[in-house]
Amino acid sequence: MRLVAQRVSRAALSVNGTPVSEIGNGLVVYLGVKAGDGARQAEKCMEKVAALRVFADDAGKMNRSVRDVGGEVLLVSQFTLYGDASHGNRPSFTEAERPDAANELYRYACDCLGRLGVPVKRGVFGADMHIEQVNEGPVTILYEA
Repeated sequence: MRLVAQRVSRAALSVNGTPVSEIGNGLVVYLGVKAGDGARQAEKCMEKVAALRVFADDAGKMNRSVRDVGGEVLLVSQFTLYGDASHGNRPSFTEAERPDAANELYRYACDCLGRLGVPVKRGVFGADMHIEQVNEGPVTILYEA
């Protein structure tokens, strides 16, 4: 499982012009599910998201987590995180999990994050989503479990 977490002051997700999810201060997390991933990878990734210290403390140092600052997470499934463009110019997605299994793990990851005390908003699995976000810093963290 692979994720990209970006610190934002706000983000909004829509599908076909219809608003779906919106967050204020927090993280936009793009989550890719690799073939063979399971619950343990999802739990490990969401534990990392909840604990990442990428928000400023009173001294201005990145020392607080999204939980510490009362932030939210917009969690978006993104199979293209497993795109391999090392051969040619058209990425191969053979490492990505099948859609039905990936959706099940994506939903499980959302639930895990909620159980960790982080308000989570969702994307729409498999949809062509439009995401607007205001990155802060910018701060972008890559993680793989």
